[in-house]
Amino acid sequence: MIFEGLSVGPMDNNCYIIGCEETREAAVIDPGAEGGRILRKLEDLKLKCSCVILTHGHADHMGALGQVLEATGAQVMIHGEDAEMLTSPGRNLSMFTGMNLKFKAADRLLKDGDAVTVGKVELKILHTPGHTQGGISISAGDKLITGDTLFAGSVGRSDFPGGNHDQMIKAIKEKLMVFPPETPVYPGHGPASTVGEEGRHNPFLNGKW
Repeated sequence: MIFEGLSVGPMDNNCYIIGCEETREAAVIDPGAEGGRILRKLEDLKLKCSCVILTHGHADHMGALGQVLEATGAQVMIHGEDAEMLTSPGRNLSMFTGMNLKFKAADRLLKDGDAVTVGKVELKILHTPGHTQGGISISAGDKLITGDTLFAGSVGRSDFPGGNHDQMIKAIKEKLMVFPPETPVYPGHGPASTVGEEGRHNPFLNGKW
């Protein structure tokens, strides 16, 4: 499995590229900004993007979606609970920044337990709501991509429409903390961590907050 991360845009969003070494098929996860840079990385890695997976529907995670789709013809995938955020600048919050992002409807609506196949790589979808109702994390090989649900030393905001802090903590504990402690955690913003590190030291998860 090929795995590459890029920090893009003014909010330092983490965009991830996962590719199959044999078929050279790839998924782009959360193309938040700098579409040209994302496309150049795909070209450098000799990968063809077949799908874009959004961990949730906020604008800062899909600002470059249109550019990536136009260049690749990829399918768009998002959890059903966040599907309307693709087509509504109000729901995806871009209206409040003047961006007014509006895209086509999703090609595939994801749900908990789904598998997305990228060449010979299987990505497992974990529904981890709380930052948004359709927030997902992705299990990719020995790695976890957690979007804006779990960060190094923190968790996602829950004060946006659809947010629910208790629901998010429950999802983290039941869906993410069950992975082996050495499992790398790759969040939507900031540095990587591990499941064990967050279980031991994240104040939102160990009762110190």
